[in-house]
Amino acid sequence: MRVVPTLIAVLAATCTCLAQAQSGPSDPQIAQIVVTANQVDIDAGKLAEKQAKSKDVRAFGKQMVTDHTAVNKSATELVTKLHVKPEPSDTSKSLKKGGDENMAKLKKLKGAAFDKAYVDNEVTYHQAVIDAVDKTLIPSAKNADLKALLEKVRPALEQHLEHAKHLQSQLGS
Repeated sequence: MRVVPTLIAVLAATCTCLAQAQSGPSDPQIAQIVVTANQVDIDAGKLAEKQAKSKDVRAFGKQMVTDHTAVNKSATELVTKLHVKPEPSDTSKSLKKGGDENMAKLKKLKGAAFDKAYVDNEVTYHQAVIDAVDKTLIPSAKNADLKALLEKVRPALEQHLEHAKHLQSQLGS
């Protein structure tokens, strides 16, 4: 059973719509999108730590939890410093909904089927997040510190994508 990357489709479609809008998301909306996108990956990573068959997939899940928790901590510190309250948007709501749907599908899987579905989703998810960061979030960010945070975390997203692709090839995807 393959997990359909609903979350990815929602993220890509929403970010494409945002990119086409003249103003794009506001800084408070970007802050909420960042926190939500990281939390989605933290939740999936925690599940992978518990449920993955492969020790490499479990280790990757743990890395996702650690790295994305650190990004959320930095984002929270930044918005606190800037006195910005993250603001929900259609994108952040869609991310949360897609993340919940993905978790529900993953929770039904065991063993190698879980590993494959989790890693496949991580490849697709990280590519979609990188595209959103490049095409929507960085160009729309008005605050220099927020833009700098997005630019700072982008290489880590790229590393996560490459790591997930490596795992995907090991799993025979």
